[in-house]
Amino acid sequence: MSKKIIMLCSDCFSTTVLYNYINALYSIDCIITEEPMRGMALAIKRIRKLGFFRVAGQVLFSAAIVPLLKLGSGKRIKQIKKHYPFDETPLPADKKKHFVSVNDEDCIQLLREINPDIIIVNGTRIISSKVLASTRAHFINMHTGITPKYRGVHGGYWALVNNDKEHCGVTIHMVDKGVDTGGILYQAIIPVSSKDSFITYPFLQFGEGLPLMKKAVEDVMDGKINIAPPGNTESHLWYHPTCWQYLGKRIFKGKK
Repeated sequence: MSKKIIMLCSDCFSTTVLYNYINALYSIDCIITEEPMRGMALAIKRIRKLGFFRVAGQVLFSAAIVPLLKLGSGKRIKQIKKHYPFDETPLPADKKKHFVSVNDEDCIQLLREINPDIIIVNGTRIISSKVLASTRAHFINMHTGITPKYRGVHGGYWALVNNDKEHCGVTIHMVDKGVDTGGILYQAIIPVSSKDSFITYPFLQFGEGLPLMKKAVEDVMDGKINIAPPGNTESHLWYHPTCWQYLGKRIFKGKK
């Protein structure tokens, strides 16, 4: 008997590509999207965790440096998109359900009604324990980093900054109540070139991750989930770089 698959996600490029890739193989019944956290609410949350000075540096990096990096990355992104099976056909409106947060009670109620077997997670805020406990489904996520060493964000970039190319990659893992701490299903290292930068690493990670996500879905379908032991037990949670962190690594280490 076929299993029911849904997505919990943000409405973005990677969600569109992931949906089209998996849906071409196994029908996805529902796409549940949430509002991204922006503005003061996000800033206050980050300041409470990281402090004003660090968050100010992150905001400056996003506002001043990221746009410049994007301007110089267009040609390379086109090359990557030609190399990997990125289908950007828009998400079907009839399958989409939208909530402010995937942790909302209304979203939890919908999950109970759908009663899925597999939930593919992509680009959401941290999923609450209540959501995880609301269904018997297996929650699977693609993380742009090699866990547990590079949890959090921009795992590829931080691995290269640390001269740790053997851990510059992507992980498919089960979702638990921690931040990228769930059981590892598959991992792969990405082929980084001198043309790549902070902007293009995620495209490479996603391209390498698509067939791994397919394998993970197939494993759940077949009832053969195998949790792989981590290649490195070191665990660290990484955040967005600040403006001065990025410039320092770029100038003194040549890391883009």
